[in-house]
Amino acid sequence: MLIGSLMSDSFLGAENLSNVFTRSAIIGIIAVGATFVITAGGLDLSVGSLSALVAGVTIMFMNSAAEVLGRGWQLVAAGIVCSLVVGAAAGLLNGVMIVKGRVEAFIVTLGAMGIFRSVITWLADGGSISLDFSLRDAARPIYYGQILGIAVPILVLGVIAVVGELVLRRMRFGRHVAAIGSNRHVAFYSAIPVNRVRILTYVIQGLCVAIATVIYVPRLGAATPSTGLMWELEAIAAVIIGGTALSGGFGRIWGTIVGVLILGFISNILNLTGFISPYLNGAFQGAIIIIAVLLQRDRSQG
Repeated sequence: MLIGSLMSDSFLGAENLSNVFTRSAIIGIIAVGATFVITAGGLDLSVGSLSALVAGVTIMFMNSAAEVLGRGWQLVAAGIVCSLVVGAAAGLLNGVMIVKGRVEAFIVTLGAMGIFRSVITWLADGGSISLDFSLRDAARPIYYGQILGIAVPILVLGVIAVVGELVLRRMRFGRHVAAIGSNRHVAFYSAIPVNRVRILTYVIQGLCVAIATVIYVPRLGAATPSTGLMWELEAIAAVIIGGTALSGGFGRIWGTIVGVLILGFISNILNLTGFISPYLNGAFQGAIIIIAVLLQRDRSQG
């Protein structure tokens, strides 16, 4: 914050900070799901592509259902349900392939990343899938609305983060997730339902992607093959920066939120100052992941 304020006069402006927090909320919701997956010793590289697919399918559903459900909150609610179903189904598919198919998470989610991105490109015929213009006003409050002066995406992130922290640190399911990430075989002989818990972490990830996407759709107004590009890198970077062990066994949601904000402010400073091209954001995030993992390795060896 201090560096940003010194490098740009507009950094601490209310509008700029609101934009940073709102944009970060989208990645933050996805990163909460990624925290569960990584804490359990897994990995999901398909979240960005899944977001594009969820956005496209949801927009197509809302456009086609408008004549039946009208153009009010009923259609928006149905669109949210559609998004959650697609996200949960994709997460379940990833989880089952990894656990029951006994295929490495890296391979399954890398393949899913290509499949989801190709499907949305095919559905959009290489172009874009646009939300009907007459429906945009109904969906607009999901992203641009405020409650008590706080943007809706920030409130949703706050609720999801609090619930996620309670589940991960205070509930039996969270303790099972950490135990499986620490040592899967010991967890199995401790009567922990390893397969079910691992699959559920991917379902949680899919639901988080769906929630983030349905919030972002009113801003996008359309889904394209480039929607959600590199979001998986941002989510994983935020989780690692927040202190969650990439090898599994330990995770903390509040750390992930701090990681999301750090990445958001770095990106914003680069955009405002022009000190370094914003096109290098991905390079920064990749370098941060490598450095964070090196530090974690040195700490564990020390």
